[in-house]
Amino acid sequence: MTAVDALLAQARAVLRRVGPEEAAAVQEAGGLLVDIRYAALRERDGTVPGALVVERNELEWRLDPTGDHRAPEVTHHDLSTLPVVVICNEGYASSLAAFSLRQLGLRGATDLTGGFQAWRAAGLPVARGT
Repeated sequence: MTAVDALLAQARAVLRRVGPEEAAAVQEAGGLLVDIRYAALRERDGTVPGALVVERNELEWRLDPTGDHRAPEVTHHDLSTLPVVVICNEGYASSLAAFSLRQLGLRGATDLTGGFQAWRAAGLPVARGT
């Protein structure tokens, strides 16, 4: 097992990952979907309507419950209890990202199994472009 595989396994041992329909239900109930894919993938495949777009390299700074650089969309929430579903392209980077958010105190952070590709394959809404 590679080191990154071990880290991924460690992350997934902590997360209760969700499928596309459950992620949609989280959003419907007021939870936050966070799309961490880079711009080229969002432009190619589209986006999840209503998801907060924060590229992976800014994620911790934009969602840190104690930080001054939180995204405006999250400043009125108690991020320690808010359900947050991180979405990447296929569900790998999002596991590591959600694990990192949990270390910052976002106890409700998890990720979407299969990522955006699973969301789209499930026939859930997709907005074109970024």
